[in-house]
Amino acid sequence: MNETVLRIEGVTKRFGALTANDNISINLHRGEIVALLGENGAGKTTLMNILFGHYTADEGSIEVFGKALPPGEPHAAIAAGIGMVHQHFTLAENLSVLDNIMLGTEHLWRLSSDRAGGRRRIDQLAKSFGLGVAPDARVGDLSVGERQRVEILKALYRDARILILDEPTAVLTPQESISLFATLKQLTADGLSIIFISHKLNEVMAASDRIYVLRAGRVVAERQKTATSRQELAELMVGRPVPEPKAEPQAPGPVQVELVDVTAKGLDHVSLAIHGGEILGLAGVSGNGQSALADLLSGLLAPASGTVRLFGEAVHPWTPNRLSELGVGRIPEDRHATGLISGMSAMENAVTERYRDPPFSRASLIDWPAVTRFTERIIADYDVKCPSPRADVRTMSGGNMQKLILGRVLSSDPRFILACQPVRGLDVGAIAYVHAQLIAARKAGASILLISDDLDEILGLSDRVAVMYRGQISAPVARAAATVESIGLLMAGHGFAHGADAHAA
Repeated sequence: MNETVLRIEGVTKRFGALTANDNISINLHRGEIVALLGENGAGKTTLMNILFGHYTADEGSIEVFGKALPPGEPHAAIAAGIGMVHQHFTLAENLSVLDNIMLGTEHLWRLSSDRAGGRRRIDQLAKSFGLGVAPDARVGDLSVGERQRVEILKALYRDARILILDEPTAVLTPQESISLFATLKQLTADGLSIIFISHKLNEVMAASDRIYVLRAGRVVAERQKTATSRQELAELMVGRPVPEPKAEPQAPGPVQVELVDVTAKGLDHVSLAIHGGEILGLAGVSGNGQSALADLLSGLLAPASGTVRLFGEAVHPWTPNRLSELGVGRIPEDRHATGLISGMSAMENAVTERYRDPPFSRASLIDWPAVTRFTERIIADYDVKCPSPRADVRTMSGGNMQKLILGRVLSSDPRFILACQPVRGLDVGAIAYVHAQLIAARKAGASILLISDDLDEILGLSDRVAVMYRGQISAPVARAAATVESIGLLMAGHGFAHGADAHAA
C-alpha cells in the first residue's frame, strides 16, 4: 500500500495579486486517508479545484498513478479515477436525484438509459453508506443536507479510485458517521485513496492516516495522526493558540419562547420552551423538520394549529418584520441563499432587516452615512475581513460572511436568537469566535435556539439538548445527561412515537 497514487509538486496559483496556492507539494498513497486542514482562504478548495481540472495552476505539476494529469480538464481527472464532492454543490435543481447521479455516466449515443440499473446501484450505495435519499425526488425540493448526500453518492457512483471528500459527515448521525468511516476503511483496504477535508478535528483524528495543514496558501505542517493532537492542529491552522469558549453554568430566566402542540408544514405537534439566558441545542439529521422550525420562528411559516408565544404574548401578525421588531435575531442556515444578498455591498446587507428603523431611516430616506458608520463598527468589532463597507459580500470568505451576519444580528441586542447551523463550513478560529459571541449573548440574558448537525457544537454550548426527527421534537435533557450515543439513537428515530402527543417539552 506504499504506492504513490497522487503527487502534487510545487503547485502555485495566483488570482491577480492574490496567491491562493504557494508552492504546494503533497502526496497520497494507495489505501491511505489524508486529511487536509486549513482556515477559510487557506487554499484548500483552490488546490482541489486544480486537481479536479476546474482551475489551471500557474506553476507545478500533478501526477495520478504515475501519469501526468492534463491541466484544466475535469473529464481527464474523472477518467484518471478522481471523484470529488465539492464544497458548493454542483447539482441540477430541476432534475431528479437519479438523473443527477447518472448524468454524464452513459454514452450520448446509447439508445436508452439503464435507469433500472442505476437505481439499483444508487440504492446499494445509499444503504452501504447510510445516505438515504429518494432517487425520484427533485433536487430543488431537497434540503441542504440532502443535497450533500446526493453529491457524495454521485462521486461514489463513478467508481473513483481517488476520492476527495469535503465535509462528508455534516448530514450524518454519529452512528452513521462511524459506519461511514468503517466503510471508508474497508474501501481503503481494497486500494481506494481518500483526501478528507474537514473542520471537525475529532473526525480528522478518527479517520485520517496523515494530515496536511495549510495556512495562507502554504503547507505549514505535515503530521502523522499518531504524532499530533487536536490542540496542535488547531494552533497550526490559525497560527496562534485557539481557546475553546465554554458556557459557564447560570440560572435560567423566564420562558421567552414557547410552542405548544404546534403543527405546520414539516412540523408534527411540536412543543418547546426556551428560557432567557439559555442555549437550547437542537440536534438531528438534516431534513427532519429543522428548516421548517427555523422558518416558523423567523416568521416565514405560520402555524396551522397550536399556540406560539414570544416573551409571554401571542404575536399578530406572524411575519418576519413583526418578529424582528419584537427582538428576534436570525442567523440563517444558508448564508449564501438566505443570509446575504451577494450582489449587494456589506453595508447594504448590514441593514437589510433594519433599514426602515432609526438611525438608518430619516423622512423615509436611508441615511447612508449612518449605515456606513454602523457597518464600520461591525467590521471592527467582529473582525470582518472586508476592504470597505462598500465591498460586495460575494468577494468575502464564508467565515467573514458569517461574522457580518453575526454582527448584524447581535448589534440589535435581540431577546431571542435563532442560530441555525451558525458555524457550518467555518474554520477553527471563526468557530471559536462565533461560539464566544453566542455565549456572551446568553450571559446577557438572550434565549438561543441552536440548530446544528454538529454534536460537538451542541454538547459544547447547550444548557439543554433536544432532538428533531420527522417533524417531532424529543423532550429536552440537561447537557450533563446527554451523551453522543443517546443523542445519536434519537437522531436515528429510536424512542420516538408518531402522531399527536408524541413528545411534549
